[in-house]
Amino acid sequence: MLYAILCTDYPDSLERRKAARPAHLQRLDALQEEGRLVLAGPHPALDCEDPGEAGFTGSLIVAEFQSLEQAQSWADEDPYSHAGVYASVVVKPFRRVFPR
Repeated sequence: MLYAILCTDYPDSLERRKAARPAHLQRLDALQEEGRLVLAGPHPALDCEDPGEAGFTGSLIVAEFQSLEQAQSWADEDPYSHAGVYASVVVKPFRRVFPR
């Protein structure tokens, strides 16, 4: 089943995000290689591709997991969580309708 992992950043966490980014991307690469990643990316703090020093307000990951518990466990181990980037993480089941 698919799960949406909705993450909200702490204010002023851009430097911590930058430092933890390689490890964060490595985990996403692994999901992609397994064919389980649907999409992933950050929410820019400004309405543009590169918000610069304004940074990001959070992230969204949609991926396939065996269960909600497995998705939550995976999210709990995210390097951004351990680095103090994410203030909160919500994991929810997700039903893909489009694209078909």
